[in-house]
Amino acid sequence: MKPFQFKEFTVQQDKTAMKVGTDGVLLGAWCDLGEFPDAILDIGAGTGVISLMLAQRSDAMTIDAVELDDNAYEQTVENFEQSDWGDRLFCYNSSFNEFADEMAEEEEQYDVIVSNPPFYTDDFETESDARNKARFTSSLSFKDLIVGVSKILSERGMFSVVIPFKEEENFVELAKENNLFLNKVCHVKGNENTAVKRSLLSFSFEEKEIEKEELIIEKERHQYTDAYINLTKDFYLKM
Repeated sequence: MKPFQFKEFTVQQDKTAMKVGTDGVLLGAWCDLGEFPDAILDIGAGTGVISLMLAQRSDAMTIDAVELDDNAYEQTVENFEQSDWGDRLFCYNSSFNEFADEMAEEEEQYDVIVSNPPFYTDDFETESDARNKARFTSSLSFKDLIVGVSKILSERGMFSVVIPFKEEENFVELAKENNLFLNKVCHVKGNENTAVKRSLLSFSFEEKEIEKEELIIEKERHQYTDAYINLTKDFYLKM
């Protein structure tokens, strides 16, 4: 499996079931970093791509990632070490539940939390176990994710996710039950004639008017829209 070359870093992806994909890159480019975040957390690192993007985008001194799968964890550590920001990036090999409890106990908090969570809640399982674990909510339910985040997000912090559009309503409701309110939403479409496929969502403990936007990726096959190019051009080599 070839490494994925970005403008300022390279992502090796030979060891992990979850490869670099549009969802992660969109989240890494779109998520709100607020005012000079001090500490950032990426839940379910995969390859570490989102953490690396946030290291490029910010001066945060602490960028932590948590990854349960051993191979993905190793891959993330390797990608962190080979980047220019190795001194700011750290990955924990742990379940998010355990990690959140431990951090809450130590009263550690994060200003920005991001997650491209495992999502197929359908009863559809692929052959590969590792890929299943990475893609299924059986290893981390939305509820566990939200409850954990609410314990370790700082008072003015922001939590951003990318999820399937059909899960949005349910996710927003669960967040609200844990005092996390939707502040921004971006609906992502492959092209203008396709249905909304993904939702990029940003939450905080503050209830305010929701900012809504739509992002269309392609005008036609391999011809990207200006909005998509503007969002990703600092990262993708060919943009």
